[in-house]
Order: sequence, then C-alpha cells, then structure tokens
Amino acid sequence: MFAITGVTGQVGGAAARALLDAGHAVHAVLRDESKAAPWAARGAEVAIASFDDADALAAAFGGAEGVFVMVPPNFAPQPGYPNAQATAAVLKEALTKARPQRVVALSSVGGQRESGLGLITQVHILEAALADLPIPTAFLRPAWFMENSLWDIAPARETGVMPSFLQPLERAYPMVATADIGRVVADTLVQAWQGRRVIEIEGPQRYTQHEIAALLGGVLGRRVKAQAVPREQWEALFQAQGTAWPAPRIEMIDGFNSGWIDFERADNERVIGATAYQSVLAELAARAG
Repeated sequence: MFAITGVTGQVGGAAARALLDAGHAVHAVLRDESKAAPWAARGAEVAIASFDDADALAAAFGGAEGVFVMVPPNFAPQPGYPNAQATAAVLKEALTKARPQRVVALSSVGGQRESGLGLITQVHILEAALADLPIPTAFLRPAWFMENSLWDIAPARETGVMPSFLQPLERAYPMVATADIGRVVADTLVQAWQGRRVIEIEGPQRYTQHEIAALLGGVLGRRVKAQAVPREQWEALFQAQGTAWPAPRIEMIDGFNSGWIDFERADNERVIGATAYQSVLAELAARAG
C-alpha cells in the first residue's frame, strides 16, 4: 500500500492514478472529506488528515510501503515561510511515527540552494527537515511546470500576446509536465533503495519563450508572440493580482533568469519525461474554455 498526499493537486493526483492503474493499493490522503468520493470510486482507500495534525497523518501513513509527501503550494507566503516550516515539521513527525519503508518528497529544481529561491524556499525547507529522516528518502526536483502556462491562455487568446517573465526570451528553459512528475513519483515509490536519492526531472526538450508562444498560437488558432514584461513592472502587477508580498515570486523568477536556480547535477539521477508541451497547452486551453 502506498500513501499519497496532495491527491487533489496535479502531481499527487497523477501519482495516485498511476499507482492505481498499475494495480497497487493506495491511501489517498485528503484534507477535505467532500473530495473523497472520486478517489473511493477509483478504488483508493481514503484517509482524512490535515497538514497540521501529525497523529492523523501518522495514522494515514501507517503500514505503508511508501509515502509521497509535499508542502501544499502557497504562492503568497508570509515572511519567514511559517506555513512551510510548520508543515515540514509535522510531516517529519508523522513519518518518524509511522516508519514507512520509504519516502518520496516533492522538491524543485534549485532545491539544493539555501538562499535566493523565493517561493522555492518552501520545498528547500522540506528537504532540510527530512534530511536526517531515518528512512530511505528520495527528493524529486522537477523543472518549471509546463502547467504554469495556464496563466498565459487568456491574454494570448484575447490579445495575441504572451506576457513573459522568464527572460531573455531566446533562452531555452527546462520544462516538465506534472503528469510526468507523477509517474516518476509512482515509479520511485515501488522501487527499493537505501539512504538518500535526488532525482532531477525535465521534459523531452527545452523551450524558449518564442517557441512556447508559437505552440500556444497553434493550439489557439491565432498568431501569438512572446513579449517580455519589464522587471520594474513586476511588483505592481503581482500586487494587482492580489499578492500582498510579491518579493518571493520576484526572487524566484530572478533566480531562474540569472541561472542561480538550476539543476544540481553532480551524481544526481536524471529522468526525462515524455509529455510534449503541445499536449499540455491543448489541455490547458480546453480547461480555460
């Protein structure tokens, strides 16, 4: 049996579906019982536990061959990242109590860095908290999510312009689909290993912003061009979108653009996903309506 947190999200959901499709027993760990029915219908056992309840999480993880954990996404954290700090501590306590055979934790490209990460700081906090966990642990560090293009659908459809924060527009950045990350989670959970692993994940090719705009134009049936958003406008734009403290988001994008946030490489494992950007964009466009 495998316990999966974050099943209502993209990565956790993909991991749980891959395990169920392969015939494995899954504990779908949810915070909201109203979202349990679809998972029960798929054959998963449902466990209700919040990320602030170590005892409930330990009960959900109990008897598991492997557990997938993550820090819930927070795009508007408070200074000092108190939510991520608290969640990481609770997850460590729950895993220590439950003692599954192995743990897979979602981190990010750049997760090895201790500073200059912005929003990615939250997964670095998780890596640090689980570093001395007395259980075989694998940290997955995926590239920029292809699904982040969801924010580009509306402006591209309405104006033919894809506002780009990743700059320069000619640089090819590693990208990956969340479905591929979920499959790596599932594959890793069913493996046996000892000690600590780091697995870096990216898609089948790297893309410039111009290439993404062209792919998006093909999906939308109109010409779309990438246009760099001037750095001096970012703070006001993010605040207008409701982010009271935009500094972490800006620091993260600066980290990608400067090359500070990148794969560690060294002796880390590397996985190349199979999902093409076009298919992700088509799904996002259909979802956006």
